[in-house]
Amino acid sequence: MYAYIKGTLTGIFPTHIVVEDSSGIGFEIQTPNSYRFQKFLDAQVVVYTSLIVREDAQLLYGFHNEEEKDMFLNLIKVTGIGPKSALAILASSSPNDVKRAIENENDAYLTQFPGIGKKTARQIILDLKGKVEITDETQMDILEPTNHSEQNTSIVKEAILALEALGYSKRELKKVEKKLDEKSIRSVDEAVKYGLQLLIS
Repeated sequence: MYAYIKGTLTGIFPTHIVVEDSSGIGFEIQTPNSYRFQKFLDAQVVVYTSLIVREDAQLLYGFHNEEEKDMFLNLIKVTGIGPKSALAILASSSPNDVKRAIENENDAYLTQFPGIGKKTARQIILDLKGKVEITDETQMDILEPTNHSEQNTSIVKEAILALEALGYSKRELKKVEKKLDEKSIRSVDEAVKYGLQLLIS
């Protein structure tokens, strides 16, 4: 229904972003890692979207580029994969990395993500092998770090909330939080990315 939404990025939260269009309507958009958009706060953005209608809700999912959106739509077609699991996969992996894992039948790679067991990983491979094309992905803008290490505590807290929203358990996150506290982190985006590396390593 909505191919994309263009407007001003007015809010970034652990589970979603808010984009206000020219008519003054603010769209709540769930994304794989909302802090990827941090550089564009209060600026004009184009978010590629997919509307999913359930009995109890209408949810809008948004992506940084078309490749990420297409991979999301492919993943949610697989039995046992819902939007939350698909977002968790894309939060810590590029579409091409997922495609390579599928083509190489690398179920060990796929089971690193929350909610993906061996059976579901095999189902992803069975359903999508030969149907996803590895492409030249659109590069994502990375937030330039700032020199405010004293902000570590609040940055880490926001990052932990974002990781929890992706489905990681409090037990897993407690270990990650300790390592994040020990590291000099300069942005929430950086903290989320480092946390995801720790969680899937």
